[in-house]
Amino acid sequence: MATGLGKGFDSSAVAFHRDGELALDACVVTIGAFDGVHRGHQELLRQTIAAAQRRGVAAVVYTFDPPPKVYFGQAEPLISLREKLARIATFAPDHIIVADFNQFYVRRTAADFLAELQRLQPREVIVGEDFRFGSCKGGTALLLRQHFNTRILPPVRCGNGEVVSSSRIRSLRRSGLAAAAATLENWRDIVTAPPANRSDLAQAEAAGQ
Repeated sequence: MATGLGKGFDSSAVAFHRDGELALDACVVTIGAFDGVHRGHQELLRQTIAAAQRRGVAAVVYTFDPPPKVYFGQAEPLISLREKLARIATFAPDHIIVADFNQFYVRRTAADFLAELQRLQPREVIVGEDFRFGSCKGGTALLLRQHFNTRILPPVRCGNGEVVSSSRIRSLRRSGLAAAAATLENWRDIVTAPPANRSDLAQAEAAGQ
């Protein structure tokens, strides 16, 4: 799955998996659609990788293809799966899990998802406050906290107080405001930074905007 993800980054240290394939003794994991890998997503990645390094365990990113909103026809994807994985891999987690979000996956209950997550033996789970899982979005970040050591991050906001989100980026693109959308994605600055500085840059950019 790692083959042909794109050019300009080193994915050799990142292992790619389908959902249900990976079992670990310990990790820190973040979960989300990561559509666009925008500033809010970058903060999740930064916090996850930093926490994993502190604990001396693997950093895991669990994502979905297609993003749930795209599957249900509520939105168009911001980027392709290949580009999403390339962007996530740039932050150098140890593992990326891609769940095939299809007619079978959407029937899975919250309990099913918790059971799969248990196979990763997470020391910590890091998600955004709007995270939902399981059929009919029956699982919430608060439910996750009942089963795992869970850190719920507040949304990243722009200087005007608006939340950085995939939905807002889509809206800006539809309005012809491509430059404003690109600022929320913050991708050009991330990929041109040396690998050691990418997490610090993502944090500084989020704080400054």
